[in-house]
Amino acid sequence: MIIEKLKQLYVAGSIAVMPDFFIDRIIRLESKERLFAALEEKAKCGGGSVRGFPTTDIKGGNAANVAYALAKLGVKVTLFTVADDMGAAMLRQVFAPLGDRAELRISRGRQGYTTAFEFPYNNSNKVNVMVSDVGDAGDFGPDRIASQEDRAVLKKADAVMVVNWASNSKGTDLAGYAFENSPSALHFIDPADISARKQEFRDALFKLSQVTDCLSINENECDHLAEALGLEIRLGAKSYGPDDVRGAAKKIAESVGITTDLHTRIGAAWSNGKEAEFAHGIKVDPKTLTGAGDVWDAADIVGYIAGLDPGERLLFANAAASLFVRDASGEPPAMNKVFELIERVQ
Repeated sequence: MIIEKLKQLYVAGSIAVMPDFFIDRIIRLESKERLFAALEEKAKCGGGSVRGFPTTDIKGGNAANVAYALAKLGVKVTLFTVADDMGAAMLRQVFAPLGDRAELRISRGRQGYTTAFEFPYNNSNKVNVMVSDVGDAGDFGPDRIASQEDRAVLKKADAVMVVNWASNSKGTDLAGYAFENSPSALHFIDPADISARKQEFRDALFKLSQVTDCLSINENECDHLAEALGLEIRLGAKSYGPDDVRGAAKKIAESVGITTDLHTRIGAAWSNGKEAEFAHGIKVDPKTLTGAGDVWDAADIVGYIAGLDPGERLLFANAAASLFVRDASGEPPAMNKVFELIERVQ
């Protein structure tokens, strides 16, 4: 049933995604202690090069990653972002193989830069910790998408996704403008790490609740938002199970008045504040961590547009993210690969 609905997917306009593009350097560590020891040793010697740590440079940023994952799934996407000449050239090269499925609307400025450290934590689970310079994505307001052509894209869009709110000082204004100028679109927001702006994000959600259809968060963002809302939710501080995730999504949705999708390491939940669903994650040996949430968001919004039921949509998003995480090259999956995995796990 899931596959049949997805095969009938039709996107009349495009899915508009905004605003950030980063150049990411991924550094994979056997352990954080090994890096710290190497740094300490070099510091004692007055400095020098620390070698033997594999690195990979890739295009990054939540919006760029979501847009790329959407196009890989076969839907038409418009990416609104900011970059300098070098960054714009990199974006065009990365998206070129996707042909007319991707339209890039690049405002002139400075893209962000991220160094992401991936390493084992608590003996088994791998985590990624990122050090970022957000560039001009930190000041991306409505003026960056205010041309007649930009507004035409928004007006015809099937969905509008505002991501990485936390890095953008004008994120609330951007979301309000983008959503109000796309009256027939599904409106989706993923804030990224709100730890330093949790109260401000809580207030933004109350302001945007009437024009927002879906809030997408992970367990870390859930905990911080719950704290700002005065809710007793602590997914990141203890071992938790499906009922905890389902209950957390329901409490958040009820409190902010926005349908909430919560994706965690054990699975994902949906709630409209009254009902709730949970879908277990698909176990996998992780090869890539940075960007998994972006692939999940891309599949999640496709599931909404395709009319999947909440449980079906969560399974589809979990499957897409699973395929990404197990791919050492960090390439999002094509739709047929997700179909193959769903057929195996159903």
